[in-house]
Amino acid sequence: MIVTRHNLSEINFSEDGLIPAVAQDFASGEVLMMAWVNQDAVKATLERNRAVFWSRSRQRLWEKGEISGHTLTVLSLHLDCDRDTLLMIVRPHGPACHTGTATCFADTPLTKSHAFTFLANLEDVIEQRMASGDAGSYTNRLVAEGPKRLAQKVGEEGLETALALTAGDDDEARNEAADLLFHLAVALKARGLSLEEVVDELRRRHETR
Repeated sequence: MIVTRHNLSEINFSEDGLIPAVAQDFASGEVLMMAWVNQDAVKATLERNRAVFWSRSRQRLWEKGEISGHTLTVLSLHLDCDRDTLLMIVRPHGPACHTGTATCFADTPLTKSHAFTFLANLEDVIEQRMASGDAGSYTNRLVAEGPKRLAQKVGEEGLETALALTAGDDDEARNEAADLLFHLAVALKARGLSLEEVVDELRRRHETR
């Protein structure tokens, strides 16, 4: 069941008013962390669109990243079949674990799709650079040159990638493909689009075949 402000009464909180909440990365599917929530924490999460939990030791609400800045943007909340466990589908902004690792359950990613998590993180970095206005940033210099220059860079990198795939070695092909992905991500972000929307389009095409 998807949790909204209108069905909070259907959550089966325990006698102490808590249920476990599991945060899952929307891009990779990795389980990032587990903490506890009460009704106020769920309400705050829905209001802020950021993960808020209940600290049993401090007896207060705490927002993930309130000190580190490594917040979790909440895309949706789901209850399990018994309605006593909460699943948070999130977009992480930095490591989820207080030790500095991406997940609280392993020092390295648990899934093969963790590379796609980095693409989401790369988009966050691009967005932060654009918001900073730092004139020394390569990203900002590209954006400042306008959409035609960005399109030209994507075209150049696409051609170089094609040539590397045709006549280059594996290292050259990887490097050129990385340059292409970066410049494409910048061009999309400058236009107000995201790689996620591109993936959604690919998914839509696959599902309608």
